[in-house]
Amino acid sequence: MSDRLPRATAKEIIRVLGQKGFLLSRSSGSHHIFKNPAGKRVTVSVHSGKIISPKVLKSILYDIDISVAELKEALKK
Repeated sequence: MSDRLPRATAKEIIRVLGQKGFLLSRSSGSHHIFKNPAGKRVTVSVHSGKIISPKVLKSILYDIDISVAELKEALKK
């Protein structure tokens, strides 16, 4: 059985990125680009209060190399 993606806003995802060591590198309009010390990069489109689409969320999880279960745990913190 696969885990379902949680519904999350950009603000919640940015908090998780901070927990995983990502820092805001730059922003271009509504796109915020985060990098970690190892050089991995992830882009989050920030729209106040809107839920990130499942396709985009899956892409972010792939970029930061965490599972759905790890994301759910991080969102609880």
